[in-house]
Amino acid sequence: MKTNYMKVLSDGEIEQIHTKTLQLLKEVGIKVETEEAKNLLKENGAIIENNGNNFVKFPEELVTEQLKKVPREFSLWGPDSSFKLDIDTKSVNFATVGTPVKTYDPSEKNDVRKSVLEDTIKQIRIVDTLENIHCSHVDVWPNDVPFTELHWHTMYAWGKHSYKPYGLGCYGKTASEDMMKIASIIVGGKEELIKHPRLISFFNPTSPLMLTKIMLNGLFVFAKHNQPIIIAPAASAGSTAPVTLAGLLIQSNMEILSSIVLTQLINPGNPVFYSTMNAIMDPPSGNVAWGSIETGLISAAHAQLARYYNIPSRGPGAVTESKCFDIQNGAERLMTLFCSAKAGINYITCAGTYESSLAEALELLVIDDELCSIVKRGLEGIRVNEETFAIDQIKQVAETGKAYLMLRHTAKNTRKEIFVPELMDRERRRKWERNGAKDIMARAREKIDKILETQEGPGYSSEVDKKLKEYLNLISSRTMDDYRKLEGLDEGESGSMDMPGDNDN
Repeated sequence: MKTNYMKVLSDGEIEQIHTKTLQLLKEVGIKVETEEAKNLLKENGAIIENNGNNFVKFPEELVTEQLKKVPREFSLWGPDSSFKLDIDTKSVNFATVGTPVKTYDPSEKNDVRKSVLEDTIKQIRIVDTLENIHCSHVDVWPNDVPFTELHWHTMYAWGKHSYKPYGLGCYGKTASEDMMKIASIIVGGKEELIKHPRLISFFNPTSPLMLTKIMLNGLFVFAKHNQPIIIAPAASAGSTAPVTLAGLLIQSNMEILSSIVLTQLINPGNPVFYSTMNAIMDPPSGNVAWGSIETGLISAAHAQLARYYNIPSRGPGAVTESKCFDIQNGAERLMTLFCSAKAGINYITCAGTYESSLAEALELLVIDDELCSIVKRGLEGIRVNEETFAIDQIKQVAETGKAYLMLRHTAKNTRKEIFVPELMDRERRRKWERNGAKDIMARAREKIDKILETQEGPGYSSEVDKKLKEYLNLISSRTMDDYRKLEGLDEGESGSMDMPGDNDN
């Protein structure tokens, strides 16, 4: 890949954002909701004033010292360790995105229905076969299993059906401890899990400037097990962040750097991603607009800030507000995907969703995989050397009248120069009609059917399967009230323990 990144900020502007971030971390700080986190920060030099507002102030030296501990590269493995994903500050990797609770189904009213566990399993199986999508996350939230058991069902499906790593959220101490125990059973022990991380965790600061109890409880568990953590504010410019993008960047940087400090205090050297899920508020509707051009600008700026700190980055791509498969869907998908890739985001979560990532279409998984191939070809740029100048070939054609198609040089270099899509149609109309006049969704559906007919995961031994199902019995015995008590949540306080999209229509 060529490294001529798209930049939206000058070096001087990056310095200004960094300086003002440190100033505000020192003067204003971050609201931290747990005593465990506050005590750890205070023991290491953070300042907590006894005014009851839970804000913790971060001296500059505390921030700079902890940033030095962040690894610049790390690896993730699949459940049986046969698949390895390397992450660094120059790599470009792709994964799935979102927390959809709806799945595309053309047989249903409005073409969507509530997602079920079978959709989750299909998503995991499809991703396992894709060339570019290297990791699936809990992106399809099944509505047909108890919410208190959701993490077991999704992880059980992952370990059985996939050779690739998996992503989950910091959904509290209890559920996160369950995840570590489930993963340890699957991979052969806690020590193996710590030595060779299998899971990516999403830690979402709540904008503006808050680290919530439920997320912090989970963060401690994931960090103590050395699992990479995506620190991803999801602010909306104009509602939960300043409407000015520079102001959003400063607030986001405050939230990310403070979370990195805490992560490194829990486990020095724990892998993290400098991440963004920030977007804008659409002024007419008041809704978040992830498919906007401003999201691309914000992602590009975060890529620059991540390189400034020399930390691997994560950002969104192929996100759209479209509720159907129209030109808006395609335009926003490719725009946000290419912006993140060209800006140098190292881990782009980009595949499978639409409708502000509230809906999943399995067809989009394979389409987005092809879009990733197209984007990668774009990042490669144009090869310039003596062979690609083709001087001799130009002379030969001029002198002999031969067609370039007949030259050995053409056969040798075609695949190096030209990306040939599998799903995108380039045929003439007559041949396209003879072949059924299929659109890209139909071709994607055919590919999905072939994948699901043949894909096989690692499966489980009878011993591992028995241990996992025994652990489900423990999880099944808990109620939501049990979880709230175990997390120390006040009555009526749910934190992040609600189903995504519960209030969405």
